[in-house]
Amino acid sequence: MGGSGTTTLYRPVGAKELELIAESKYLAFPPRLYFQPIFYPVMNEEYATQIARDWNTKDEASGYVGYVTRFEVGTEYLSKFEVQVVGAAEVRQEYWIPAEDLDEFNKNIVGKIEVISTYVGEKAKQ
Repeated sequence: MGGSGTTTLYRPVGAKELELIAESKYLAFPPRLYFQPIFYPVMNEEYATQIARDWNTKDEASGYVGYVTRFEVGTEYLSKFEVQVVGAAEVRQEYWIPAEDLDEFNKNIVGKIEVISTYVGEKAKQ
């Protein structure tokens, strides 16, 4: 949990998504693309790191780079979404935010989205 009335969440992102976050002055996540019906923020840094390090760095669409972002969201707002457990590992917990709810989600981010770690894959343009 984060500060008063907020929950700390994490999101692994690739180069293009980070560029769009930067354009928002680190205040919002970009709209989902037509083939992305759900926005998946995760509940712990370890899980976000696994995705950024092990998946984004091997993904051309991510620019072969993975960034772990951390941000605070109003706990009361989040309470309307169920925590999803992916696979058997307790560490893999995330929220499933429908794409059409992302604007409202962004309005409930408290403070700025910060990049807390970066992973660069072998195929990344140096």
